[in-house]
Amino acid sequence: MVLFLHGGRSSSVEPMKPWRLAYLRMWWLALRIRRAVRATPGVGVWLLRNRVRGWNEPTRDPLVDAHWALAEIRTLHPEANVVLIGHSMGGRAALLLGAEPGISGVCALAPWVADSDPRQHLENTAVLLAHGDRDRTTSAAASKDYADEADRVGHDVRFRSLSGCGHAMLRHHRRWDHLVRTFVTELLGNLAHQDGTGPSPE
Repeated sequence: MVLFLHGGRSSSVEPMKPWRLAYLRMWWLALRIRRAVRATPGVGVWLLRNRVRGWNEPTRDPLVDAHWALAEIRTLHPEANVVLIGHSMGGRAALLLGAEPGISGVCALAPWVADSDPRQHLENTAVLLAHGDRDRTTSAAASKDYADEADRVGHDVRFRSLSGCGHAMLRHHRRWDHLVRTFVTELLGNLAHQDGTGPSPE
């Protein structure tokens, strides 16, 4: 199962409406990934819409909502591997959830990375952080530092810089789309081989 987590604000209890850009950009990306994996048996794509727009420390509402979504997935598909795709605030949530049982991969797009967030909990999770070098909303340097620190302790955490790209993933959107599709399809292929459901190697 591929679960998409959208962005938002650091503090807001305003309801997240479906026409907000933070939600719509992930709706579009989820649609593209659904089309890319539709020929793969047993793969589903989920898009979570948070109750409110804000992170709202110490409540961390997006984490509450994401835990609910993961519980729903586990109820319906108890044996499923889960891949998290998060943008901005959703990227932070995805990274924090990366060590949850059943999470096989995390793709964090222009994530909001806080200094206090752990880096050493992703032992069994394939992780990619991608950041545009023209992002003025969240820090590409913080994403790279996160990936470097996690990599130093032996975790499968990579960083990818996208030249000329900003935070909203609107400019050069095809590059973001290709990056996510490649991450998801390669991870699904690896999982299929581990489960013995993929094609035998030559």
